[in-house]
Amino acid sequence: MLGVLSAVGAAIRPLGAGTAGIETVFFLLVLAGRVFGAGFGFVLGATTLFGSALITGGVGPWLPYQMIGAAIVGLGAGLLPPARGRAEIALLTVYGLLAGLLYGVLMNLSFWPFGLGAHTSLSFVAGDPIGANLHRFFVFSFTTAFGWDLVRGLTNAVLIVVAGPAVLATLRRAARKAAFG
Repeated sequence: MLGVLSAVGAAIRPLGAGTAGIETVFFLLVLAGRVFGAGFGFVLGATTLFGSALITGGVGPWLPYQMIGAAIVGLGAGLLPPARGRAEIALLTVYGLLAGLLYGVLMNLSFWPFGLGAHTSLSFVAGDPIGANLHRFFVFSFTTAFGWDLVRGLTNAVLIVVAGPAVLATLRRAARKAAFG
Protein backbone atom coordinates (compact mmCIF):
# COMPACT_ATOMS: atom_id res chain seq x y z
CA MET A 1 0.00 0.00 0.00
CA LEU A 2 2.86 2.34 0.86
CA GLY A 3 4.53 1.74 -2.48
CA VAL A 4 1.34 2.26 -4.47
CA LEU A 5 0.38 5.46 -2.65
CA SER A 6 3.95 6.78 -2.90
CA ALA A 7 3.89 6.18 -6.65
CA VAL A 8 0.47 7.79 -7.03
CA GLY A 9 1.58 10.80 -4.99
CA ALA A 10 4.82 11.11 -6.96
CA ALA A 11 2.83 10.96 -10.19
CA ILE A 12 0.24 13.58 -9.20
CA ARG A 13 2.73 16.04 -7.70
CA PRO A 14 3.90 17.37 -11.10
CA LEU A 15 0.26 18.07 -12.06
CA GLY A 16 0.29 21.15 -9.85
CA ALA A 17 4.02 21.73 -10.24
CA GLY A 18 3.79 24.27 -7.45
CA THR A 19 2.53 26.89 -9.91
CA ALA A 20 1.20 29.79 -7.87
CA GLY A 21 1.28 27.50 -4.82
CA ILE A 22 -1.02 24.84 -6.24
CA GLU A 23 0.26 21.54 -4.82
CA THR A 24 -1.89 18.50 -5.54
CA VAL A 25 0.04 15.92 -3.53
CA PHE A 26 -0.67 16.98 0.05
CA PHE A 27 -4.36 16.04 0.11
CA LEU A 28 -3.37 12.42 -0.54
CA LEU A 29 -0.85 12.54 2.33
CA VAL A 30 -3.54 13.89 4.64
CA LEU A 31 -6.14 11.28 3.69
CA ALA A 32 -3.75 8.31 3.73
CA GLY A 33 -2.21 9.44 7.01
CA ARG A 34 -5.70 9.64 8.45
CA VAL A 35 -6.65 6.12 7.36
CA PHE A 36 -3.39 4.24 7.94
CA GLY A 37 -1.99 6.15 10.91
CA ALA A 38 0.74 8.56 11.87
CA GLY A 39 3.73 6.33 11.15
CA PHE A 40 2.41 5.40 7.72
CA GLY A 41 1.67 9.06 6.97
CA PHE A 42 5.19 10.06 7.98
CA VAL A 43 6.85 7.48 5.74
CA LEU A 44 4.41 8.19 2.91
CA GLY A 45 5.23 11.89 2.99
CA ALA A 46 8.96 11.24 2.79
CA THR A 47 8.80 8.55 0.09
CA THR A 48 6.32 10.48 -2.02
CA LEU A 49 8.49 13.57 -2.15
CA PHE A 50 11.58 11.46 -2.81
CA GLY A 51 9.90 9.61 -5.67
CA SER A 52 8.56 12.83 -7.11
CA ALA A 53 12.01 14.41 -7.02
CA LEU A 54 13.44 11.46 -8.93
CA ILE A 55 10.70 11.69 -11.56
CA THR A 56 10.98 15.47 -12.06
CA GLY A 57 14.73 15.89 -11.57
CA GLY A 58 14.12 17.90 -8.42
CA VAL A 59 16.91 16.31 -6.40
CA GLY A 60 18.97 18.91 -4.61
CA PRO A 61 19.99 20.14 -1.19
CA TRP A 62 16.37 21.20 -0.54
CA LEU A 63 14.98 17.66 -0.94
CA PRO A 64 15.58 16.41 2.63
CA TYR A 65 13.75 19.47 3.97
CA GLN A 66 10.85 18.87 1.60
CA MET A 67 10.73 15.19 2.59
CA ILE A 68 10.68 16.02 6.31
CA GLY A 69 8.05 18.72 5.81
CA ALA A 70 5.77 16.36 3.85
CA ALA A 71 6.41 13.62 6.40
CA ILE A 72 5.26 15.94 9.17
CA VAL A 73 2.07 16.68 7.21
CA GLY A 74 1.30 12.95 6.92
CA LEU A 75 2.20 12.36 10.57
CA GLY A 76 -0.12 15.12 11.77
CA ALA A 77 -3.05 13.68 9.82
CA GLY A 78 -2.60 10.37 11.59
CA LEU A 79 -2.59 12.09 14.98
CA LEU A 80 -5.90 13.90 14.52
CA PRO A 81 -8.70 13.00 16.95
CA PRO A 82 -11.35 10.46 15.92
CA ALA A 83 -14.29 11.68 13.86
CA ARG A 84 -16.56 10.30 11.13
CA GLY A 85 -18.76 11.62 8.39
CA ARG A 86 -19.04 15.34 7.82
CA ALA A 87 -17.18 16.12 11.03
CA GLU A 88 -14.20 14.14 9.77
CA ILE A 89 -14.21 15.92 6.41
CA ALA A 90 -14.43 19.28 8.20
CA LEU A 91 -11.55 18.30 10.50
CA LEU A 92 -9.41 17.14 7.58
CA THR A 93 -10.27 20.25 5.57
CA VAL A 94 -9.11 22.55 8.36
CA TYR A 95 -6.03 20.41 8.90
CA GLY A 96 -5.26 20.45 5.16
CA LEU A 97 -5.45 24.23 5.11
CA LEU A 98 -3.20 24.57 8.15
CA ALA A 99 -0.81 21.89 6.88
CA GLY A 100 -0.34 23.82 3.65
CA LEU A 101 0.66 26.87 5.67
CA LEU A 102 2.87 24.86 8.04
CA TYR A 103 4.71 23.20 5.17
CA GLY A 104 5.54 26.61 3.74
CA VAL A 105 6.82 27.86 7.09
CA LEU A 106 9.00 24.76 7.44
CA MET A 107 10.43 25.28 3.96
CA ASN A 108 11.20 28.91 4.74
CA LEU A 109 12.86 27.93 8.00
CA SER A 110 15.13 25.51 6.13
CA PHE A 111 17.01 28.30 4.35
CA TRP A 112 16.12 31.57 6.07
CA PRO A 113 19.02 31.67 8.55
CA PHE A 114 21.52 31.25 5.70
CA GLY A 115 19.82 32.54 2.57
CA LEU A 116 19.43 36.27 3.00
CA GLY A 117 22.93 37.29 3.93
CA ALA A 118 23.87 39.57 6.74
CA HIS A 119 22.55 43.03 7.46
CA THR A 120 19.12 42.91 5.88
CA SER A 121 16.07 43.87 7.89
CA LEU A 122 14.65 40.32 7.60
CA SER A 123 17.75 38.18 8.10
CA PHE A 124 18.78 36.02 11.01
CA VAL A 125 21.08 37.86 13.42
CA ALA A 126 23.29 35.62 15.55
CA GLY A 127 23.21 36.65 19.19
CA ASP A 128 19.95 38.58 18.95
CA PRO A 129 17.12 37.58 21.29
CA ILE A 130 14.99 34.72 20.00
CA GLY A 131 11.91 36.96 19.92
CA ALA A 132 13.60 39.41 17.58
CA ASN A 133 14.75 36.65 15.24
CA LEU A 134 11.32 35.00 15.27
CA HIS A 135 9.71 38.34 14.45
CA ARG A 136 12.04 38.78 11.47
CA PHE A 137 11.37 35.20 10.36
CA PHE A 138 7.59 35.56 10.44
CA VAL A 139 7.74 38.92 8.65
CA PHE A 140 9.99 37.31 6.05
CA SER A 141 7.62 34.31 5.66
CA PHE A 142 4.54 36.49 5.44
CA THR A 143 5.97 38.91 2.89
CA THR A 144 7.68 36.38 0.65
CA ALA A 145 5.64 33.18 0.75
CA PHE A 146 2.27 33.58 2.45
CA GLY A 147 0.39 33.86 -0.86
CA TRP A 148 1.88 30.61 -2.15
CA ASP A 149 1.35 28.87 1.19
CA LEU A 150 -2.26 30.01 1.36
CA VAL A 151 -2.98 28.70 -2.14
CA ARG A 152 -1.36 25.37 -1.16
CA GLY A 153 -3.61 25.20 1.90
CA LEU A 154 -6.70 26.13 -0.09
CA THR A 155 -5.86 23.52 -2.73
CA ASN A 156 -5.67 20.92 0.05
CA ALA A 157 -8.99 22.07 1.48
CA VAL A 158 -10.81 22.04 -1.86
CA LEU A 159 -9.45 18.63 -2.85
CA ILE A 160 -10.36 17.16 0.55
CA VAL A 161 -13.91 18.50 0.32
CA VAL A 162 -14.38 17.34 -3.28
CA ALA A 163 -12.52 14.02 -3.30
CA GLY A 164 -12.09 13.29 0.40
CA PRO A 165 -15.17 11.15 1.07
CA ALA A 166 -14.54 8.90 -1.94
CA VAL A 167 -10.79 8.58 -1.32
CA LEU A 168 -11.30 7.87 2.39
CA ALA A 169 -13.85 5.16 1.58
CA THR A 170 -11.51 3.62 -1.00
CA LEU A 171 -8.52 3.64 1.34
CA ARG A 172 -10.55 2.19 4.20
CA ARG A 173 -11.89 -0.55 1.97
CA ALA A 174 -8.37 -1.38 0.78
CA ALA A 175 -7.17 -1.50 4.39
CA ARG A 176 -10.01 -3.87 5.33
CA LYS A 177 -9.54 -6.16 2.33
CA ALA A 178 -5.78 -6.33 2.80
CA ALA A 179 -6.24 -6.78 6.58
CA PHE A 180 -3.95 -3.89 7.49
CA GLY A 181 -4.39 -3.48 11.23
